[in-house]
Amino acid sequence: MRLGINLGYWGAGMDADNLAVAQEADRLGYSVCWAAEAYGSDAPTVLSWVAAQTERIDVGSGIFQIPARTPAMTAMTAATLDTLSGGRFRLGLGVSGPQVSEGWYGVKFDKPLARTREYAEIIRKAMSRERLSHQGEHWTLPLPGGPGKPIKLTVHPVREEIPLYIAAIGPKNLEQTGEIADGALLIFFSPEHAEETTLRYLRAGREKAGKGPGLDGFDVCPTVPMAVGEDVHALADQFRPYTALYVGGMGSRKQNFYNRLAQRMGYGKEAAEIQDKYLAGDKEGAAAAVPHELIDSTTLLGPVERISERMRAYAEAGVTTLSLAPAGFALEERIAGLRAGVEALERAGVAS
Repeated sequence: MRLGINLGYWGAGMDADNLAVAQEADRLGYSVCWAAEAYGSDAPTVLSWVAAQTERIDVGSGIFQIPARTPAMTAMTAATLDTLSGGRFRLGLGVSGPQVSEGWYGVKFDKPLARTREYAEIIRKAMSRERLSHQGEHWTLPLPGGPGKPIKLTVHPVREEIPLYIAAIGPKNLEQTGEIADGALLIFFSPEHAEETTLRYLRAGREKAGKGPGLDGFDVCPTVPMAVGEDVHALADQFRPYTALYVGGMGSRKQNFYNRLAQRMGYGKEAAEIQDKYLAGDKEGAAAAVPHELIDSTTLLGPVERISERMRAYAEAGVTTLSLAPAGFALEERIAGLRAGVEALERAGVAS
């Protein structure tokens, strides 16, 4: 198992320190540095900035939003980042959610699985530098009856194939991700619930594509919040607002992928209460309703020894890249978290 670092969103209040965090992760031997986007900072700009000032660590989009860009534009961006970084780019994609897709980008949130499949297919065609032609439900290239003609990418990526990841939560998306991608970007991943909520669907997709029967060569990559200290319950309380936001407010009452995930993990009653309170405007009540066990099973909490034990559980559950999101607003806290992560991984004896 390898370690990654997730910088999250630019504009979260820790921006001045993000480069130092990425550079320290590079120095410590972390495998990849991810950056996210929602409706604020864009990931390509942040990743190019990080890549220009690091040496070995990969830079990855966690994620590029599918409704934000045409697939050909994403292929161009991926090829450019891979070239400028010297072959260190990983392409993570995701459909985002209906509120952002339709409210921010003006793109109908319909048929997300079919749209993702077609998007990935076009990107792979474009990055292979064949002349781009595609006839699909969502995209037609070139447009018929006009001056357009099949064109091929002029940029030569450093690698023949740039690793393609998809952010997946639901069973159908996980299965398709196993089928068409090189890795899965996961959130709220619990080793104790990994098989029934995640891994069996990824394996089914791999088998469907003739790549099975297991997950060999596939990168299982969850982002896991981490806080180092002695009082596990106090540390967990730091992540109550974060968990409540996703389970309660990230999406509508009818369509919240994270709420459904909590239900599949056995927290159906609690997930409903969190959502009811969050959507009613009671964010504090929603945070208080988050079970400690849900937080503890989806984060890394406690002294290094306990975090090491949990890392071993993640590795045994099939995780191949464990991307950390160290808690803390001060640079010193985040750097200490990075170093504790390396120490814990070494103690766990599961480094690759």
